[in-house]
Amino acid sequence: MDARWWAVVVLAALPSLGAGGESPEAPPQSWTQLWFFRFFVNAAGYASFMVPGYLLVQYLRRKNYLETGRGLCFPLVKACVFGNEPKASDEIPLAPRTEAADTTPSWQILKLVFCASGLQVSYLTWGVLQERVMTGSYGATATSPGEHFTDSQFLVLMNRVLALIVAGLYCVLRKQPRHGAPMYRYSFASLSNVLSSWCQYEALKFVSFPTQVLAKASKVIPVMMMGKLVSRRSYEHWEYLTAGLISIGVSMFLLSSGPEPRSSPATTLSGLVLLAGYIAFDSFTSNWQDALFAYKMSSVQMMFGVNLFSCLFTVGSLLEQGALLEGARFMGRHSEFALHALLLSICSAFGQLFIFYTIGQFGAAVFTIIMTLRQAIAILLSCLLYGHTVTVVGGLGVAVVFTALLLRVYARGRKQRGKKAVPTEPPVQKV
Repeated sequence: MDARWWAVVVLAALPSLGAGGESPEAPPQSWTQLWFFRFFVNAAGYASFMVPGYLLVQYLRRKNYLETGRGLCFPLVKACVFGNEPKASDEIPLAPRTEAADTTPSWQILKLVFCASGLQVSYLTWGVLQERVMTGSYGATATSPGEHFTDSQFLVLMNRVLALIVAGLYCVLRKQPRHGAPMYRYSFASLSNVLSSWCQYEALKFVSFPTQVLAKASKVIPVMMMGKLVSRRSYEHWEYLTAGLISIGVSMFLLSSGPEPRSSPATTLSGLVLLAGYIAFDSFTSNWQDALFAYKMSSVQMMFGVNLFSCLFTVGSLLEQGALLEGARFMGRHSEFALHALLLSICSAFGQLFIFYTIGQFGAAVFTIIMTLRQAIAILLSCLLYGHTVTVVGGLGVAVVFTALLLRVYARGRKQRGKKAVPTEPPVQKV
């Protein structure tokens, strides 16, 4: 048994071993460039900031710094470690979403079209560019194959920097509730978010984009598991039923779809391991963010706090590895990559603002329907643009997945119709 498990780990970490007689997709890499090694190097870089910071927080709490601390650093330490309990006069109640009776039906339709168009354009463009950046080459000529961009962490940093700027400007221009959460609590969601984004980008080197989209749809199952573990939630029978249908549909797609060109069992296994990591980390992120909303913050404040720590983690890790300058040099060598990375970051940042606005205006059910349709269109676009093949059984599996997702929306809507609407802030969705 031990030998078989070791073989699985080796195949996942060394994708070139299972390629058989096929030519690999890229030239052989040194072991320091393998995803398995880079994941642990990145994680060690984050830990070099996270662990000392956590120990410092615990020390200040044990020393009761809130009562004994003084000096210029006291306000900063208080905000980062202890937070600020908002006063009743400082709290800004979360406004309920606008009802159709407040405006004309024509205006409501125009706003719905605006929201749907913004979400579709932002995330469809993001999906197409993501696959282009992670699988395509730059600088190719008649005599040179060009070079691939390999540092997923640098791409995560670019996305987070722009999202931080957008969220910061929004908080400055629009009045927000008085912030009360200890800043260090954002670091946990930020760490899991950075790791999930890294796994998401890295997985595209090994599996197709349609496979990744279907894996994202199936994250309903681990999200429910994390909800029971982290938030002690309970779920109804229809939620377990739709989760089971989603898992069946994803299995149909994965087991029936033919292999991608120049793929191998080892590369597919690597992709599935990375997708599993993405789903696990992302499930923790959403549940942790949901718990943080107990501090009565706005979604944009959450977006700012998480992205702030994400930038600190990724910049620190890249500097420790000496990879920050290399990523900048790659941008300097290939202006096309710089444009793609910038557009990718813009779509990611503004897509999140469209999420907040859509849920605020029309509710979570309408938003979920729009995003479910977006995932289906993304699969179709990827197949058309990049030549991915989907069998009949695989197509049926896709249909089962999205049918189950729409059934969840319908069942949740029926459940909530009998209850009094309570305005809530949605968890921040990251891409």
